[in-house]
Amino acid sequence: MFLFLFYIRPVFVIKNHKMKVAVVGATGLVGTKMLQVLAERNFPVTELIPVASEKSVGKMVSFKGKDFAVVSFQTALDMKPNVAIFSAGGSTSKELAPKFAAIGCTVIDNSSAWRMEPGVPLVVPEVNAHVLTANDKIIANPNCSTIQMVVVLKPLHDKYKIKRVVVSTYQSVTGTGKKAVDQMMNERAGIKGEMAYAYQIDMNALPHIDVFLDNGYTKEEMKMVHETKKIMGDDSIRVTATTVRIPTIGGHSESVNIEFEKNFDVDEVRALLSNSPGVVVVDDVKNLKYPMPIHAHDKDDTFVGRIRRDESQANTLNCWIVSDNLRKGAATNAVQIAEYLLEKGLL
Repeated sequence: MFLFLFYIRPVFVIKNHKMKVAVVGATGLVGTKMLQVLAERNFPVTELIPVASEKSVGKMVSFKGKDFAVVSFQTALDMKPNVAIFSAGGSTSKELAPKFAAIGCTVIDNSSAWRMEPGVPLVVPEVNAHVLTANDKIIANPNCSTIQMVVVLKPLHDKYKIKRVVVSTYQSVTGTGKKAVDQMMNERAGIKGEMAYAYQIDMNALPHIDVFLDNGYTKEEMKMVHETKKIMGDDSIRVTATTVRIPTIGGHSESVNIEFEKNFDVDEVRALLSNSPGVVVVDDVKNLKYPMPIHAHDKDDTFVGRIRRDESQANTLNCWIVSDNLRKGAATNAVQIAEYLLEKGLL
C-alpha cells in the first residue's frame, strides 16, 4: 500500500490587516526568497522595508512587480515596522533584534543567534505554534534541516512516542549561500574562482557543515540535536546526527531512523503522515516514486518516502525526508510564523 498525494500550495489571505514589514538581509539568497514567499502567500504588506548593510543601501529589490530601494538598519528602525524578518547572520541579529523589539516590532530571526536562548520561542508552526504569545518580540526560526525533520516527527511522536532519532543529512549548497553555488557552477564549467568550501564540492560529498566542536560533532549536527528537543518540547528524545554537504540545488535530503516506545503499522504511518499539515507522502517504490530535491525545489511542503520498518531493531522506522531549504527550511517557515501571529491577533 502507498499514498502519493498531489498538493497545491495554499495561499494565505488575511483580510482587513495592514502590515509594515521589514526584511533584514533582503539582498541575500534567503532574503530574496522571503520577498518571493511574502508575495506568493499574499501576506498583507502595507509598506515593504528592504534592509541590508551599508554597502547595499540604495540597491533595488523587486516585490510584487515594483522596485524598492534598500535602506539602512537605522532607517528601518526609524520607520517602525510591525514585523521584521531577519536573515542577516547571527552577529547582526544579536545586535539589532533587541533594538527592533524595543520599538514594539516583532522579530522573526532566521539565524542561530536566538534559537537556544531561554525564553525565546523556537517555532515550526505545524509543530509548536501554540507556544507563541503577544509578548514574544523575538522569535527564532529553526535550522533548515531541523525544520523538515520535526514536521515529520511530530505526528509520529504524538502517536507512538519517539525514543531515539538517528539522522544523516544530504544538504544542498544553497544552504551555504551564493558563494557556494558559484563555486559549484565554476567547478562544473572548469573555471577557477572563490571557494566557499575547503575542498571541491562538485562530484564530491563533504561530511562537514559548520565548525567542528570538541565532541567531534559539527555545530550543524548539534543544532539538530538541541533544536529538535526544544521544538518538540521533550528532552527525553535522544538524537544523533551526521550532516553532509552535496552538490545539489533544490533542497536538503535526510535519511532518518526513528525508534518508538510503541509498535506501529507501516500503512498506518503512511496514512498518519499523509494527513499531517505540511507533509506530502511520496512512497511508491514499485513505480520508483520517492522524494528528491529536484521535485522539492520551490515548494513549501516537506516530502517523505522510503517508509519502511527497520528489520534490525524492534519498534523502529526508516524514512527519507526532502524539503526546499530556502523555502520551508527558512523563508516560508518565517512567513508562516508571521501569518499565525496575525491570524491569532498576536501582532
